[in-house]
Amino acid sequence: MRIVVAHNRYREAQPSGENTIVDAEIAQLGAAGVQVLPFLRSSDEIPSMSKAAKALLPISPIWAPKAQHDLDRLLTEHRPDVLHLHNPYPLLSPWVVRTAHKRGVPVVQTVHNYRQVCSSGLYFRDGVICQDCRGRRLGVPAIVHRCYRDSRAQSALMATTLAVHRPTWRSVDRFVALTTAVADHLRDYGIPEERIVVKPNAVPDPGPPSPVGNGFLFMGRLSPEKGLDLLLAAWRRHPVGALGPLRIAGDGELRPLAEAAAAERPDVRYLGQLDRAGVRAALADSAVVLATSTWHDVLPTVIIEALAAGRPVLGTALGGIPYLVGADGPREPAGTGPAELATAVPGDGRVPLPLGVQRGEAGWVVAPEVDALAAALPLADAEARTLAPSARSRYERTFHPDVITKRLIDVYAGLTARC
Repeated sequence: MRIVVAHNRYREAQPSGENTIVDAEIAQLGAAGVQVLPFLRSSDEIPSMSKAAKALLPISPIWAPKAQHDLDRLLTEHRPDVLHLHNPYPLLSPWVVRTAHKRGVPVVQTVHNYRQVCSSGLYFRDGVICQDCRGRRLGVPAIVHRCYRDSRAQSALMATTLAVHRPTWRSVDRFVALTTAVADHLRDYGIPEERIVVKPNAVPDPGPPSPVGNGFLFMGRLSPEKGLDLLLAAWRRHPVGALGPLRIAGDGELRPLAEAAAAERPDVRYLGQLDRAGVRAALADSAVVLATSTWHDVLPTVIIEALAAGRPVLGTALGGIPYLVGADGPREPAGTGPAELATAVPGDGRVPLPLGVQRGEAGWVVAPEVDALAAALPLADAEARTLAPSARSRYERTFHPDVITKRLIDVYAGLTARC
């Protein structure tokens, strides 16, 4: 099987989980015997482009002529079975879908964000969830609010690109949705159910989990949408030391908030930006990992890393988080009282659910509100060891590289069999 993987890499100065996932997926496919033909561009190329090439940049999200020429030559020479597209902006353009179809090559696209509809791709603006452009032919609110690169001109270009390429996206042969929430987004956009496959990303297997540690770990970009302020407000509802330590790892604009919390309370520890060894150590020391995003976070890799390490996750019920912890199915009955209901049930290690808390296979989700999160913290502390084996089991069944690679190859095989 011969697959073209097309991706516009984000700038190296802008850490990108998407770049990492694409690199890992190419390596995993190659190890599984698939011949991968990378068709990659990088936004780091832009400063060194010729004046003529830079002059064409404003139209490249709509139609990138050089990319189409190069791709057409690649398709003609190698006759691949499938083109797998990730990020097309700005140097590839969604037009690569049309170029592939012109040569009779079916197209798969992994949907990493909400950019079929939202110019920023986040459904998040000015600190709150925003879906003002849903259902519009042209995303005028994105232009008004400068949602793309804080520029009205560039926002107008992106909104126009999304309008022009609505038929292009609807012609994609198979969409890979990273979670059920992304699948819902695609259905709302008008994509038929039979053209959507839910396939999350994978992380490498770190091996058998270490014994469960104590306390909580918040790890990731310290930016407003990740909900650090929400977490700290909920943490302050409990006496110092009542829940063990809260470890905060990462960097970003809210670093002063993390440092101030660590100075204020001895049970809050700011670890800074961690390397891979530091991440493994922090996971080993902790009992529960926190994912308190206040936006529709598509697929926080930190959750999959937690499950791989055998650590359950307490997160907000937004975006892909319920799917990742196995809490996107039928709800368990919730309790009727506040946090004081979170006391252990003898023998089973579980506790009655406080109001607004839902238990999943590998963790818990709550409304993105201080009261709900504060109520869930002692619940997670009490149940961490009970759910730890389920967390590792969910990783092995759902997010292990071997499982994910096989699922992706099955997607390709289904398209080539049809053609």
